[in-house]
Amino acid sequence: MTIGEAIETVDLPQDFGTPGARPLLPGLDPFYRSPIDPAAVAPGTILRSRPVRLALLGSIPQRVRAWQLLYRSSDLNGNPEAAVTTVLLPWDADPAVDRPLVSFQCAIDAVAPKCFPSYALQHRARALGAIPQIEFPLIAAALARGWAVSVPDHEGPNGHFGAAREPGYRALDGLRAALRFAPLGLHPRTRIGLWGYSGGGLATAWAAELAAGYAPELDIAGAVAGSPVGDPAAAFVRLNGSPFAGFAMVFTAGLRRAYPGLDDTVRDIVSDDYIELLDRAESIATLPLLARYAGRNANRHIRGGLGALLTRPGMRRVLDDIEPGGQAPAMPLLVVQGVNDEVIAVADVDAHVQRYRARGAHVRYLRDRLSTHLPLQFLATPLMVDWLADRLADRPLPPAEVRTVWSVAATPRALAEHGHFIALLATMVSGRPIRTRSALR
Repeated sequence: MTIGEAIETVDLPQDFGTPGARPLLPGLDPFYRSPIDPAAVAPGTILRSRPVRLALLGSIPQRVRAWQLLYRSSDLNGNPEAAVTTVLLPWDADPAVDRPLVSFQCAIDAVAPKCFPSYALQHRARALGAIPQIEFPLIAAALARGWAVSVPDHEGPNGHFGAAREPGYRALDGLRAALRFAPLGLHPRTRIGLWGYSGGGLATAWAAELAAGYAPELDIAGAVAGSPVGDPAAAFVRLNGSPFAGFAMVFTAGLRRAYPGLDDTVRDIVSDDYIELLDRAESIATLPLLARYAGRNANRHIRGGLGALLTRPGMRRVLDDIEPGGQAPAMPLLVVQGVNDEVIAVADVDAHVQRYRARGAHVRYLRDRLSTHLPLQFLATPLMVDWLADRLADRPLPPAEVRTVWSVAATPRALAEHGHFIALLATMVSGRPIRTRSALR
């Protein structure tokens, strides 16, 4: 059997599936298993495809055109692997019409497979508390612009939350796969944008940094990284013992999976009961995880305290590896961050932006005084979509600058766009088709 014969396309009608059937979790779904050795094909090669039915919060079917692609990508060390992205078009899209492609990196912020976008976005998925379900309206906002969208499982098949580089590899290879997928009607010179917030903003930063060296053929016009963490190690220390301590725990769980040897380092100094808590965290969706482990302080479970763990050579090497900002993105970048963000410290993002600017990147950085973490994601949506639309349309580039504003949502343009966003939410709740808006600047 040749490689070409092994690559499968599951060609089913858009109203496929058994009525009432629930999607299988990735570990149980044979779609996620490559029919061939991924090392035998080039990065971005499609290994399988299938249409999927998506839903708002898993329960309200959405009238969009959607497929999943299994494709060849790489882990943080460059080892070949199979990854999955969900690709979408507006309901009324004509594949013969030229359109941009945007890779939206969800804030997965968990290692549980139920939180992977490819599962959580599906109709009847059991993923209550998974952040990709909450972010679906942002994906819809991109569809309403007429764009094709790729939503990669950027943590990979094993939930490597927090790992360096590999979120970028998976996002970029997902774009390569989307360009090759004939039903989307794209081509090698399709204009591309990158977009993500919080954990998705960090994944977007990795993709932006790596694009020029890893996927130079992609025509990436710009990237938007909202609240992109900045310094994951500092966030880990700061969130420990806080209302968001669950993030620190699942971050540890993800790194134990991604970095061989780190698990031994952790087990050598951490109590058995805390190891058991980390193991439990691997199966819990993000929001229930935060509720369950709010205020949990790792210092009570580590011999010598958190500092003793963080100064161990094995842990130190990992923490140094996962800091973004080591190389400048080749494309212009918009960064949005709340000054009073209770999850991501503005100082960490300030330093991240400064690393990019010192290396020559074109960064427009807006610091918002009004919003906390989650509200800013939605309040800044008009700004982020408009900025990305301007890059995709080759409009004049605004200056590279750092500005602090009262609210990024307070401009007349943003206020008008919020009206459109509310109308889009109403469309999603009613299950009406998500179509391309006709009147856009």
